[in-house]
Amino acid sequence: MNYVLDHVGIAVRSIDDTLPFYLTVLKGTLEDRYTSDAPGVEVHVAVVRTEDKVIELLEPTNKNSPMARFIKQRGKGVHHLAYRVDNLDDAIYEARKEGVRFLDDTRRVNARGRRLIYLNPASTNGTLIEFCDYVKS
Repeated sequence: MNYVLDHVGIAVRSIDDTLPFYLTVLKGTLEDRYTSDAPGVEVHVAVVRTEDKVIELLEPTNKNSPMARFIKQRGKGVHHLAYRVDNLDDAIYEARKEGVRFLDDTRRVNARGRRLIYLNPASTNGTLIEFCDYVKS
């Protein structure tokens, strides 16, 4: 199984206030912008590509969303690291054999066709990690 850093999710209070830094200072390109109103997600997303990495800026859509709670508890900044895997089902199976626990209620296909699930931070020494793959068309 290959594990390749796919993107870094960054919690922000305002994408509009944060985006200029990534576009101007880091010379990024805005690749996509969308809203996910799925229960348990509820974020505005801006996808920025720098020369060699992808960053997702994540802004809560309401004060009760999981992202709003994250910012209230931990502040703005890195929310998660996402690793692209060859096959999400196989990666979950292999990790579970090693005792890794998952946040099973986070498993979904996002608005752009990425299958994903978050690992339980108790299994990663506190870091929120996403495994993801992309649905083949």
